[in-house]
Amino acid sequence: MTNLSGDPTGEQWIDDEAGRIVRPYVMTRGRTQPSRGKIDLITLVVSTGPAAAAEPGLGPEHHVIVKICERPLSVAEISAHLDLPAGTVRVLLGDLVDRGLVALQEPVQETGVLDLETYKAVLNGLRTL
Repeated sequence: MTNLSGDPTGEQWIDDEAGRIVRPYVMTRGRTQPSRGKIDLITLVVSTGPAAAAEPGLGPEHHVIVKICERPLSVAEISAHLDLPAGTVRVLLGDLVDRGLVALQEPVQETGVLDLETYKAVLNGLRTL
């Protein structure tokens, strides 16, 4: 490995075999949270149309996400495909949602969850067995 920056800490910015190393926070411009709030790992993502090749503010990772999400993929699948942390992918997805290039389908919340009294009644019934 080579230290291009002359950094006295010896931090490596280039790997002789892999090439230049790009840190995830560089891709997100230092942001750690998506612009739209929480995005679950199981949230499905689908492209709404192609991204313009020279659209300002979109990096190559954005374009890859739009391309691979022509069929619905979960955030976890996108993260694995890009070999990026899920937090980084969430921020990139927030950018794409803001531009209308992808749509998110949140996981369905359970409805009809039983109340505490029902759980107590079930527990009491089990104890009597």
